[in-house]
Amino acid sequence: MYMKLNYSIEPESEKTAKAMGKELQISRKHAHEISSAIKGMKLDDARRFLEEVSALKQAVPYKRYVRNVPHRKGMCTGRYPQKAAKEYLRVLKNAESNASYKGLDSENMKIIHVATKKGHTYRGAFPRAQGRATPKKHETVSIEMILEEQ
Repeated sequence: MYMKLNYSIEPESEKTAKAMGKELQISRKHAHEISSAIKGMKLDDARRFLEEVSALKQAVPYKRYVRNVPHRKGMCTGRYPQKAAKEYLRVLKNAESNASYKGLDSENMKIIHVATKKGHTYRGAFPRAQGRATPKKHETVSIEMILEEQ
């Protein structure tokens, strides 16, 4: 069940395209770090970056959630959140398709806004010995992305 989600900002220009991924089953921390990494990138650069992250070729720099996260070669602390990167690629391709539908040039698009919001938390159970169970929570994340033609 989806709840009504609105965008954090409403772009005024007709040169923008929007896309949203709702209730994605990825880590909120990974989603936040990827958002801060790709904000301001050109569309092609962001797509290449996310594909390299999902192929374990380039790490996402972690700025906020850095406890016990090791340094990576040639950069600061970082990780390779493959599952989250694949979901971001899906939202990015959706935004690109929306831009081409509006007649915008996808080669000159730039990401001007990326935000993550907390979604529903689904409850589950993890079976234990002697008929007991431990609660298990599945968190979801919603991603919003706005592209602008330069």
